[in-house]
Amino acid sequence: MPRTLAVANQKGGVAKTTTVATLGAALAELGQRVLLVDLDPQACLTFSVGIDPEDLDKSIHHVLLGGVRARDVLIELDGAPDLLPATIALATADVQLARESGPEQVLRTALRPLRTAYDWIIVDCPPTLGLLTVNGLSAASDVLIPLQCETLAHRGVGQLLDTVHDVQRLTNPGLHVLGVLPTLYDGRTTHARTVLETIADTYSLDVLQPAIPKSIRFAEAPAIGETVLSTAPASPGAKAYRALAGALLY
Repeated sequence: MPRTLAVANQKGGVAKTTTVATLGAALAELGQRVLLVDLDPQACLTFSVGIDPEDLDKSIHHVLLGGVRARDVLIELDGAPDLLPATIALATADVQLARESGPEQVLRTALRPLRTAYDWIIVDCPPTLGLLTVNGLSAASDVLIPLQCETLAHRGVGQLLDTVHDVQRLTNPGLHVLGVLPTLYDGRTTHARTVLETIADTYSLDVLQPAIPKSIRFAEAPAIGETVLSTAPASPGAKAYRALAGALLY
């Protein structure tokens, strides 16, 4: 069975999508069969791997709410992880899911027929704590929390962990919190180091290593539908994600 990793933080701008795309690509480089799932109505993951959401007739929205099979929406990409794409149609999904029976389990059920085809399924959760994120957490074996090391990160982590604990109690008792991944990290600043140490201690969370450095390279890669692994393979950011992928495997 694959490891299903939900990448979640309701605070935007913390490199969730970058982490999903780049970590997925790094795992694929190591010979892993990887599926990326875009659960964000903004469809940034879909766009960042070179797919224009506006060109799609069907997306993960139709899988969750339209009775369409996941394999009929799946996009296979050459030399890269496969993708279940998103479109803006997902913007109404929380409201529509609330009308379903067992709304927290819809994604898990939809992914079940695909599970034997992959070693890793990585879910890009939206920057909310609504039913889409709960679906991502309910379908996952692990959750990874990307974290920009600033003071306001405290509040966000506490709220997310409350949701994680609810999911563990109600729908997915086996969900494991892998830890926080420092992103956009500048280790030269005392503030960044202090915030990271405080959050790790306050919430008893593991801090995943290495920290992902702040770099313009990450912003450049999605513009051409690639990750920093191919556009700047020797950059510190590329090396960090490759090291993280290796650590998760070995």
